Amino acid sequence: MTLWGPVALTLQLAGITTVLLLLIAMPIAWWLANTRARIRPMIEALTALPLVLPPTVLGFYLLILMSPDTAIGGLWVRLTGEALTFSFTGLVIASLFYSLPFAVQPLQAAFQSVGSGMMEAASTLGARRWDAFRSVTLPLSRRGVLTAAVLSFAHTIGEFGVVLMVGGNIPGRTRVISIEIYSAVETLDYQTAHVLSGGLLVFSFIVLSVVYLMNARGVRAGV
Repeated sequence: MTLWGPVALTLQLAGITTVLLLLIAMPIAWWLANTRARIRPMIEALTALPLVLPPTVLGFYLLILMSPDTAIGGLWVRLTGEALTFSFTGLVIASLFYSLPFAVQPLQAAFQSVGSGMMEAASTLGARRWDAFRSVTLPLSRRGVLTAAVLSFAHTIGEFGVVLMVGGNIPGRTRVISIEIYSAVETLDYQTAHVLSGGLLVFSFIVLSVVYLMNARGVRAGV
């Protein structure tokens, strides 16, 4: 029973997705936390869409979007010689869409709790906007940043419908843990399914415990 391949691939996918998500979600969350634009509710709904949209629906449209017959998929083929669909890169892109709200929402809540007063105070002392954000807002939002990172990582590890639609079931390339569990059940290999499912169950419990513990400490500390 060789399980290290799917586990390593899943950890790699979750790690890359989490780093990219934090870079993408921070400006979105900052804008949502501070803007008064009329389109804000629509942007919030758009970023939260993966929370209510069936993963297979999202995966289907991403599969169509990344197909070599489309402008985006065709451009990628011309640049790299490989298709986005049924590839690890395709899984990363799909994971970014699917886990986006798990990064945006904790960051937005953290930025809103800090408010704009600290930034304005730093600006009056001569700090540039980026310097004020990096040295004032970001440290005060560290609990939200850590929560976003933990939830994004955990949610990516547990993906199934989206990765199955976009990546298929290619050993060593797109077969992550959730797909391995599905394959094990299909072949009646319940031992493998038990080991992987039990591991994900324990991991999920630990992740949620860490998040709630951080929130409880933050409330007691008043941050």
